Amino acid sequence: MFKATGQLRARDREIGAIQELLERARSGAGAALVLKGPAGIGKTALLDQALLGAHGMRVLRSTAVEFESGFPFAGLHQLCGPLLAQSDALPPPQRDALQIAFGTQDGPAPHPLLIGLATLTLLSGAADEQPTACVVDDAHWLDHASAQVLAFVARRVAGEPIAMLFGARDDNPLVGLTGLPELVLPGLSDAVATELLVSVVPMPLDERVRDRILAEARGNPLALLELGTGAGAMEMAGGFGVSQKRRPPVEGLYSQRFAALPTETRQLLLIAAAEPQGDPLLLWRAAARLGIGSTALGPAEDAGMMEIDDRVRFRHPLVRSAVYGAASAADRRRVHEALAQATDATRYPDWHAWHRAHGLAGLDERVATALIETAERARARGGLAATAAFLRRAADLTPNLSLRVDRMVGAAQAQYQSGALADALSLLDAVDADAMDALQQARTQLLRGRIVSALRRGSDAPGLLLRAAIALEPLDLCLARETHLDALFAELSARPCGAGIVEAAHQALAAPQGPGKPRTVDLLLNGMAQVLLGQREPGVLHLRKALADPASEVWTNRSRIASQVALELWDLDASEGICNCLVRRSRGCGALAELTTALGTLASVLIGRGQLRSAEVAIAESDAIADGTGTIRFSYVALRLAAARGQVALAQQLILACSEDAVARGEGLLVVATEFAAALLYNGIGEPAQALAAAQRARSQVAFGILGLVLRELIEAAVRVGEHAVAQQALAELRERTQAARTPWALGVQACCEALLADTGQAQACFLQAIAHLERSQGRVDLARTRLLYGQWLCRQQRRGEAREQLRMAHDALSAMGADGFARRAADELQAVGESAQRRGQGAIDALTPQELQIARMAASGETAKEIASGLFISPRTVEAHLRNTYAKLGITSRRQLRALPLQDAVGEHA
Repeated sequence: MFKATGQLRARDREIGAIQELLERARSGAGAALVLKGPAGIGKTALLDQALLGAHGMRVLRSTAVEFESGFPFAGLHQLCGPLLAQSDALPPPQRDALQIAFGTQDGPAPHPLLIGLATLTLLSGAADEQPTACVVDDAHWLDHASAQVLAFVARRVAGEPIAMLFGARDDNPLVGLTGLPELVLPGLSDAVATELLVSVVPMPLDERVRDRILAEARGNPLALLELGTGAGAMEMAGGFGVSQKRRPPVEGLYSQRFAALPTETRQLLLIAAAEPQGDPLLLWRAAARLGIGSTALGPAEDAGMMEIDDRVRFRHPLVRSAVYGAASAADRRRVHEALAQATDATRYPDWHAWHRAHGLAGLDERVATALIETAERARARGGLAATAAFLRRAADLTPNLSLRVDRMVGAAQAQYQSGALADALSLLDAVDADAMDALQQARTQLLRGRIVSALRRGSDAPGLLLRAAIALEPLDLCLARETHLDALFAELSARPCGAGIVEAAHQALAAPQGPGKPRTVDLLLNGMAQVLLGQREPGVLHLRKALADPASEVWTNRSRIASQVALELWDLDASEGICNCLVRRSRGCGALAELTTALGTLASVLIGRGQLRSAEVAIAESDAIADGTGTIRFSYVALRLAAARGQVALAQQLILACSEDAVARGEGLLVVATEFAAALLYNGIGEPAQALAAAQRARSQVAFGILGLVLRELIEAAVRVGEHAVAQQALAELRERTQAARTPWALGVQACCEALLADTGQAQACFLQAIAHLERSQGRVDLARTRLLYGQWLCRQQRRGEAREQLRMAHDALSAMGADGFARRAADELQAVGESAQRRGQGAIDALTPQELQIARMAASGETAKEIASGLFISPRTVEAHLRNTYAKLGITSRRQLRALPLQDAVGEHA
């Protein structure tokens, strides 16, 4: 594209930036860069020039094509094609995922991000042999599945000899690449633009013509070239023609050039534009069916629009879109029909169906059925966005109205599963409501409710789901009860203490029971509804039965609800088991969005158990996955960890951020979680008035799950500021929950709170009872806090020796956990009774980053670098780099020495 050295000098900064990135990759510090700018600005030419400096590097290159954007993993296959012979060396789950994605093996549809891990491992292995540059041009036209995978890889090459370069238009951004470093190409300066223009115009330029071309081109090199070479001699000499009209954009110039060609040449160009594979044999077979001979190619070559050698190539991607856009609908259909006839339906069934579908003007069930089969093949490869596109086109071709509705709703379901929520809603809006029967209406309303719930939980999603559940009752009772559970949880998330949750609970209990033995979903639904309506004893019995079987669907498919239920039951073991189950399942199938939430929820449980360092590891992994996939961090658990550690500045910053986020998302449950963390923070640092205010705000907004923990903070804060009536009322509410649960943790927290409100004669017995219960539980933080409160009470009774013993135990446990706010309170109390607390020293293990600690623990347990890499969605090279850093920090040289170190959390007594 650049015809003069001036253009290359004008891009020295950009070329230098790309070559610097390549040099970093050669040294093992890989990086990614997105080169952005409008069509014709010179992205491809700049990449070509910069890659001349990729000395000693393997260059893998892919150019996305608009017409291939509907086929899953097309772009990824093109990029990784030269490495596929090495895929047999991948770990079996990764190898299978990649081969299923590329259609060379049958099997269950892999998660796109498991394919991402396979791609990362494949590229990392290739980079071990030779530093590698991966270049994806026209990335804005990548298929959705390839974009997901390549974005995942691009965020994980920091420790690899891999450079990832993307060229993309700035007016058609690829969502997956959001957040990656960008280099925006500006237009050429007037001086450089003039130099380029003069270099391509074969005669002296009239000043008015030159200025007009420069103004219209706006520094775009392709526009300068096309405007300069496309102007006639009279315009060059005097500019009269230019002054009379406004020139079209570059694509319009190509359209004009296309219109001036002979008819057969236009038809040949249109065949090439409609056939994205660039296969010359297929092109000429289709051309023959339309009676077009080889002489039609000459005018296209003379016009500089297309050339054919081993591939069919356009001068610029804009030529393809200009040709296809300028053709009439009838001409497009005729060309697609010719391509369908020329395509081997046995070897290439998807392309055959695609061309047949675009060659039709009316309805055709046979073609629609073929597209359904194509959609299923796309689904089997994990391409949900492509599945939706094929189903949508199949629906357009379907004569039967009811079947058309099913296919449209199926397309919306696929979009929903792929995460394209707004597109899914648009598809539902396009469904013909008059053509739906009652079951279709109910299922459509259910899907709409789930989509709206995922978009904004505080909206009308609970009402949509409840109406869908009621509508489904006479049609599909099992699905109706599952939908009632969705509606109840959506209401609990949005408005956890509103009138809506009472209505949802009443409707759930009124729903007919299915025949036979109740399913775990039925037990969960009945139990939650009963507890919310005050029928606590039977409700807790149902909930306990629902959580009893770790193999049940409640643990595997309803983990978010199950974790709230476990809190209501004061069951830390079930909470941890549910979270670990979800973490294992999410890791196994590569469901990283689900894994992010699972790790955050697990971190909450670990905080309650006093395993704050392990919670930090889980949060760090969750954050790394969120950053790597371009999703939002699970900040609420980070807030709770900061609160438990007494990190005031960080916690206060997160309180503000989480409060704003929860309100914006309309999720009342997250508002409660934020206020609970604030209460925990302020109780820990000795600010009971602020703790009480936060706990009261939380208490007024929640009726399930976390409420028991909120009441515990409220009671301690209220007692410390002298609000005994408030504390007594909260204690009555707490007893209802803890007496129904009757776990050691529940009874221990209850007894501790009773001790705070008991008279002098009963307080000690309550404290000792609390300690006895909590020693039999996993609630280590509550055990240490109870010893702290008991020690304070002993001080007030002038029993200083006994107080020192309890305070010392409390301080040592809290300090070992890292609960520094509460530990400082214990240290202050110890000082008051004449003893100095021993500060916990900062050991070498404390200096490890969360990921280094996690990898060290996995390595110490015997996992290989490949196994660790597979579990953490990073490359083996990254694992080895972390282990080298870990060994250096710990002053060791082997895994045997690593196994001898205390890498697990210290949580105090009975750990």
